[in-house]
Amino acid sequence: MALLTSNFSYHMSLRNTATVLFLFFQTAVFAQHTPGQVDTTLLPVQYPHYMSEYAFDAPVSPQVWTEQPKGLHVSFASTDRAWFRTEVPELKASDVWKAVGWRGERLNTQLLVWSPDTLEQVRVIPGDLTSAAGKTISHKHITLNLVRYVLSNYPYGAKDAICGPSPYKNGYLMPDRFQPLERFQLPGRTVRPIWLTADVPADATPGIYKGVFMVHTDHDSRQLQISIEVQPEVLPPPHEWQYRLDLWQNPWVIAWRNHLQPWSEEHKALLKKHLQLYADAGGKYITTYAVHSPWADNSYMIEGGMIDWIKGKDGKWRYDFTIFDTYVTLAMQTGVDKAITIYTPVSWGDRFRYTDEATGNAVYATWAPGTPDYITRWNHFLTALKGHLEKKGWFSKTYIGINESEMSQTLAAIKVIKKHSKDWKITYAGNWHKELDGLLDDYCFLYGNEPGIQQLKDRAARGATSTYYVCCNPAKPNNFVFSPPVEGRWISWYAAAAGYNGFLRWAYDAWPEDPVRDARFGSWPAGDCFLVYPGAGSCVRFEKLREGIADFEKIRILKGRMAGRTGEIQQLWKTFEDHLKNFTTEHDFNEEKITGDVDKGRAMVDELSRKLK
Repeated sequence: MALLTSNFSYHMSLRNTATVLFLFFQTAVFAQHTPGQVDTTLLPVQYPHYMSEYAFDAPVSPQVWTEQPKGLHVSFASTDRAWFRTEVPELKASDVWKAVGWRGERLNTQLLVWSPDTLEQVRVIPGDLTSAAGKTISHKHITLNLVRYVLSNYPYGAKDAICGPSPYKNGYLMPDRFQPLERFQLPGRTVRPIWLTADVPADATPGIYKGVFMVHTDHDSRQLQISIEVQPEVLPPPHEWQYRLDLWQNPWVIAWRNHLQPWSEEHKALLKKHLQLYADAGGKYITTYAVHSPWADNSYMIEGGMIDWIKGKDGKWRYDFTIFDTYVTLAMQTGVDKAITIYTPVSWGDRFRYTDEATGNAVYATWAPGTPDYITRWNHFLTALKGHLEKKGWFSKTYIGINESEMSQTLAAIKVIKKHSKDWKITYAGNWHKELDGLLDDYCFLYGNEPGIQQLKDRAARGATSTYYVCCNPAKPNNFVFSPPVEGRWISWYAAAAGYNGFLRWAYDAWPEDPVRDARFGSWPAGDCFLVYPGAGSCVRFEKLREGIADFEKIRILKGRMAGRTGEIQQLWKTFEDHLKNFTTEHDFNEEKITGDVDKGRAMVDELSRKLK
């Protein structure tokens, strides 16, 4: 018995030992690093379906939703402020939208749809608008878009945005991106803004036009009313606007986003649609690059060179303008044809790239402005460039562009350019410097670092143009996704008040990795890099900027018609000019205050338009 017990114990010991060894080796096998292995902490989160927008936010006060009656809630709402996805709208509900506009003008409003419970098959049906005289504006002139939410790295209205890491660790969903409206589902306890655009036909008969809209779900309906006063004045088409809108473009992002070969026929077709949105907002400047990645690779998709500098096998230099010509021609076909900016004789880091024909390599050289190599290379290039531009008929509208460069480098580059030919035109974006004033044909000042109004008048008197810009600073005013939308419109009221010719911004389309859902990029404030979305998609920010540009044009036209006017109309114009001073003295950017200033100015423009016969 003892022997049996001993043998049993022995065999059990062997079995346990084998089990331990098996588990050890199994663990060792799975712990081994195998080819292609990715650490689990680095794996992206997977979802069962594509999400058009993220939906990770939660209401600040959930109990407010419990106080909402069940079913469909609808109201017109201001486009000047943001409406959040999970917050019950704080507004007095209205089923009537009244607007005033010129013939040829675009008018916008928002329609909010919300409910404490889920709504299916939500759709909006616009009707024709009819005047008392029996004239009609077809519903085809009305466009509807869902407003989608994108991620921001700052909360709404933040006044502490900087050109560095955000102090906020959380993300914030902001309403911005447009998506064409067909029908949609509204999850319970959420809000969906709908952007409504009415493009008043330029040949519409003046009068008051009224119509109805229907909002349907699978179980409910609401009727809404619209009333538009169409004034006799005509707003010219955007191509004829004098406002100098300069939004920097990067055509390579279109190819990257759509997985296309750059400059293929497919790429060019999408580029044309993409640029048409810019043209329809009055875009004037074509952004081109004589230098590969002039901003030291700071974009997610870097800007490629459009002019290839080639050092031949024989040591002689030549230049390939093929991409440059293609892009300029394509932009002009869309209506962006007033100015060409070529960047840049002052490349960040003094880095220039050329093709070495002998080796086939792309070679990087350092040519600092003012050095012998720089002077030699740029004199040679400018000669070829000038001849090419003159042959194409583009020289008179071309500017050599310099951006935020150090004074010594800027002056050295300008000296080389002007010595080459006094006929070259130069544009510079950066702070106001008196020593640059007389050297620049076009000067774009960073908001807050500008000349005085008299200096702007002096520039205008000698035929020079002046614009201003915002970028990752200042925090206000700006076009970030978290900026109150009214700031986008305010920007051009300020331009009109201060005497600027227009506005510049980097960038039109420097998209980050996932722009349709996440507007963040690096340490910059969300939305700093772009104003439109893939697919030639507009957004709240872009449309508010466009509204302000149209206001600028209306002010310009009215001013031109005031010559020789007396009496009541002259006094009204003086009152309006006094009101414009509020824009040049604004510092706090209280949302309610600047909204009131814009609204009051618009009402005065409406009244001036009624009285001018």
